[in-house]
Amino acid sequence: MNVVSYEQRRREIEHYFDRTAADTWAKLTSDAPVGRIRQTVRAGRDAMRGTLLSWLPEDLSGRRILDAGCGTGAFALEAAYRGAEVTAVDLSPTLVDLARERVGDGSFPGSIDFRVGDMRRLDLGTFDHIVAMDSLIHYEPDDGLRTLAAMAETVSTSIAFTFAPKTPLLAAMHSVGQLFPRGNRSPAIAPIAASRLRQAVASESSFSGWQMGRDHRVSSGFYISHAMELVRA
Repeated sequence: MNVVSYEQRRREIEHYFDRTAADTWAKLTSDAPVGRIRQTVRAGRDAMRGTLLSWLPEDLSGRRILDAGCGTGAFALEAAYRGAEVTAVDLSPTLVDLARERVGDGSFPGSIDFRVGDMRRLDLGTFDHIVAMDSLIHYEPDDGLRTLAAMAETVSTSIAFTFAPKTPLLAAMHSVGQLFPRGNRSPAIAPIAASRLRQAVASESSFSGWQMGRDHRVSSGFYISHAMELVRA
């Protein structure tokens, strides 16, 4: 099996979202008309974002949140409307610029500080909650766990993240190269079984003092993603 290093995969992701598919993702994350396949992806992402938001307190006033892999800023904006002080980080300068444009003059109770960089390596201070929606799915499982471990050092309450579940349907879609988008393929997704992920977290010393919280899977056509929550005990 060809295991891609964290650095190599990070470069691939940055190139893809910043150049190859920036226009595609700008359209997908807007209200613009899209084809049937991308409609399922949009609906799935909307449902997943709603799930992750529902795992946070309704009133986020004064809470510091890291949106790790913020893309075009949809999650960050909704959290800021609930009063959160959001730090939103993404590898793609193009998507971060678009997120800043969409946020506009910041007329919401909270705040958003957009940054360009590596969610694992920036010195961003400490947070009450960290959310990583579909930002770990392209990394090998061990690299994803190391990223979560790095996050665990900076957060006081919870980490909510998503991963690509190892299912027959996702494996079939992946093997024939049908994963979105069709025209310019995204970096490969690295699926992992939910049971294996739970075991890995339980056996990792970096998560001592943490426990598994809620989990939820969203399947919407070509969008399949599984959310898990880590809660500080």
